[in-house]
Amino acid sequence: MSLPVIAELVAGSPGELAGLLLGDEIVAIDGEIPSDVIRWQFLIDEADPVLSIQRGGLEIEVEVAKNAGESLGVQVDAAIFDRVRTCDNHCEFCFIYQLPKGMRRSLYLKDDDYRLSFLYGNFTTLTRFTEADLERVISENLSPLYVSIHATDPEVRSRMLRNQRGGYSLRWLRALLDFEIEVHGQIVVCPGVNDGDVLDDTLLGVLDQFPELSSLAIVPLGVSSYNTESSMRPHTRDEAKRVLEVVHDWQQHFVESLGHRLVHAADEYYLLAGEAFPEAATYGDFAMHEDGIGMARSFEKEFSDPSTAIVGIRSGFFQSVDGAPAEGYRAARTVGANRGGQITSGIECQPDNVSPLVIRPRQSAPIGILTGEYGAKVLKPLIDSLERNDIRILEVTNHFFGGNIKVTGLMVGEDVQRVLESEPDGHRYLLPDVCLNNGRFLDGLRPEDLCKYVEVVATDGIALRSALEPQEKSNPVSSELVR
Repeated sequence: MSLPVIAELVAGSPGELAGLLLGDEIVAIDGEIPSDVIRWQFLIDEADPVLSIQRGGLEIEVEVAKNAGESLGVQVDAAIFDRVRTCDNHCEFCFIYQLPKGMRRSLYLKDDDYRLSFLYGNFTTLTRFTEADLERVISENLSPLYVSIHATDPEVRSRMLRNQRGGYSLRWLRALLDFEIEVHGQIVVCPGVNDGDVLDDTLLGVLDQFPELSSLAIVPLGVSSYNTESSMRPHTRDEAKRVLEVVHDWQQHFVESLGHRLVHAADEYYLLAGEAFPEAATYGDFAMHEDGIGMARSFEKEFSDPSTAIVGIRSGFFQSVDGAPAEGYRAARTVGANRGGQITSGIECQPDNVSPLVIRPRQSAPIGILTGEYGAKVLKPLIDSLERNDIRILEVTNHFFGGNIKVTGLMVGEDVQRVLESEPDGHRYLLPDVCLNNGRFLDGLRPEDLCKYVEVVATDGIALRSALEPQEKSNPVSSELVR
């Protein structure tokens, strides 16, 4: 078990006034050793907590004068203080198994921890869930949680998870729903495995066994060029159409039985099938946005009407284990990123990449929007509607992962670099922050490592529309030398 370290301390807060310092290691709070940031928040919410800390090899106690519910003014450097509960499934469709070698070690962490489900929206299979876990979830109201279902047939689910417990671990889902815990479900559809009649049977099983689910996302299998499972392959166009047919049929059944659609297909299915996205109203409050459900429609609505904010800040892939804030996936991903704002960074190509000096392009310069292949399909009609000839979409093909990986969130630095190398100097290049974790791409590169100056823009329609608006009048300095 590692000790959480104070990483942020608000000036004038009860924590600072009590003498806490950056770098202090938290041993216990009121005599209890917190196992994670969830328990930490419960403990520091009490009045006048006593913190046992380690500082310079010494253990000391600090009593903090504060009211119950008052902020301590302290942020720690991690979400899980004890060991993350790793996944003991061996799913042949698991994307972790499809990563190239040599990436950051944290990216290979395969978790099945309900705490990360609550904090970051990670999906858990519940195969390692216990009675003690259920008791804690209920007593501390750790809701919502996110559960991977994949199939309701016990044999099919066990086979997909390659785990005998997979066949009966959904009993925990039933227990969670019995105690009115909000649960969002997910089904990763693998062609020839749990699509077609199996998917139809699974949705019938959901209606029969788990009708209280808040939502159910149907997402396609992601296959990188590093996949070693011969049975795992991308959907064909006809298979994608069939998935949509099943989903649309069951939406009507759920409406008739439950009063709402419950199940939705990921945007990727509509792109694969060449079909139009459902209307925005179909998605309600876009509760499944994090799972790729309704992203296109919400982005379109935000872009067309910047006064409307539909969803909160989104997190990128691997967000929970690499650079994510301890307070959870709802927190800001990139320092300084906000609605309608952007962060600029980058350096011009120089020998050995050593020069810290850059020339910012003029705000009136032509604009290139960097995005993945699916993002380009969504953005094209929106950009065309502006009828401007100074904006172009720069589609970034994902050579790093290969396969059918085309989402913007998995763009990496070397692929972005490849595109920028053939682009002219002096233009503005906009990079969505969804592909960054703690300021880095998944391949370890940073925006400032790129050979062109880029502006990192929050991944929503409002921020992009704001970045595209002419800004010369508010900023008379059109070119600036920065360090």
